[in-house]
Amino acid sequence: MKVEIWSDVVCPFCYIGKRHFEEAVSQLPSHVNLEVEWKSFELDPNAKKDSHEDLYDHLAHKYGQSREWAVQTTLDMTQKAKSVGLEFNFDKSVSTNTFDAHRLIQLAKSKGRQDEAEEALFKAYFTDGRHIGEVGVLMEIGQQIGLDAKEVEKMLDSDEFATEVRADESLSREFGIRGVPFFVVNRKYGISGAQPVAHMLDVLRKAGQEDGSFMLADSTNGESCGAQGCG
Repeated sequence: MKVEIWSDVVCPFCYIGKRHFEEAVSQLPSHVNLEVEWKSFELDPNAKKDSHEDLYDHLAHKYGQSREWAVQTTLDMTQKAKSVGLEFNFDKSVSTNTFDAHRLIQLAKSKGRQDEAEEALFKAYFTDGRHIGEVGVLMEIGQQIGLDAKEVEKMLDSDEFATEVRADESLSREFGIRGVPFFVVNRKYGISGAQPVAHMLDVLRKAGQEDGSFMLADSTNGESCGAQGCG
């Protein structure tokens, strides 16, 4: 069974959805052969690498809301994260462009370390408040997950893996994916958003038994992030 996951590392529901998915997978029979492939998706391709705004002002300006709205929204998200054992520290989060982070994930994918890269980048952004758009930070994360420092440096100093990032994003448009996380199972079922564990498990079980063309598992949309925000 193959699961492709479109995600952005600054998407809170993507991190929460990762935990839901991992819990669902843990409940599958031990004999299930599962292949997981993370796919690139930028929530804001035009985001600046360096911003002078904190996250609350950035969200307020981006979505035309008040700073108070942004603070309350992140407080609600923090509570959702706690429910799956995650620590979100939005007061430390640094708004940035994620294109280079996605290129790092693509490099990690080529070395069989894509899940480690996703996890490390999620934690760096949401928990540790690190600037994941900075080359130095990406270098450290690459080495942390076992990538060769010179290879990471070479990649970041070039346009290597840019094509792979753009290909993932192009495919997401073909599938009509407008928000993340989005899970595609065997190119047959789609799970939109951070659906409850029970729903994910049900879809995974069905996909393991059936063949057919790509379609949504049902019309229910889980909590996700897209161009208009998270919810």
